[in-house]
Amino acid sequence: MNYRDNLNLEKLPEHIAIIMDGNGRWAKQKGFLRASGHKEGTKAVRDVVEGCAEVGVKNLTLYAFSTENWNRPKLEVDTLMKLLVSSLRKEIKTLQENDIKLNCIGNIASLPKKARQELLDVIEKTSGNSRMTLTLALSYGSREELTSCFKQIAEKIKSEELSLDAIDESVINKHLYTQNLPDVDLLIRTSGEQRISNFLLWQIAYAELYFTKILWPDYRREDLFEAIYNYQNRERRFGKTSEQLS
Repeated sequence: MNYRDNLNLEKLPEHIAIIMDGNGRWAKQKGFLRASGHKEGTKAVRDVVEGCAEVGVKNLTLYAFSTENWNRPKLEVDTLMKLLVSSLRKEIKTLQENDIKLNCIGNIASLPKKARQELLDVIEKTSGNSRMTLTLALSYGSREELTSCFKQIAEKIKSEELSLDAIDESVINKHLYTQNLPDVDLLIRTSGEQRISNFLLWQIAYAELYFTKILWPDYRREDLFEAIYNYQNRERRFGKTSEQLS
């Protein structure tokens, strides 16, 4: 089935988030070092980003490096940081040609200086683009994000900048890393694992979850279109009944 031709471009998810899983297993299956899987994964990133831009998805967030990933072997972490730098340099042309703005969420200050500078440079250079926003979750953990959010709000209550009664969902949203992004509509995880892994816990409250056994380095835009097609054929009720929606 050609999923691309069967998509309803008027009913696209406004925000897709992807947990890019399976790089290490892909490399192991082929007898390669884990670094080879991460490098191959960048091809999937490019194709999926271009696929989103092609059909008109406005927001794509990729889980690139979690707060827990710092606990991986130093060689792998160093390789990932070097790959981040080289990928940003290489892909800025793709971002500019597709009118894509780069964004980042997470504890950016914890990134190595070279990676941080390269990241901020590409963010600055693409800041005027408007076709789509590509957000990289780097050194990101949702519990850390929520903890930071609550601390900020608590400080404002303490200083009487905010009152307790004024706190609602919109106030919390304004103190999250994702304050300029809509809630996630579709969350995709590759590699067959079926867990959230501390990713956008607040933002996926009503997201449709889609799991695929495809390992990330093998994932392509056709697989993305299948996920979107699946999403479009679900009934999103947001707590209501089917009768209320109809």
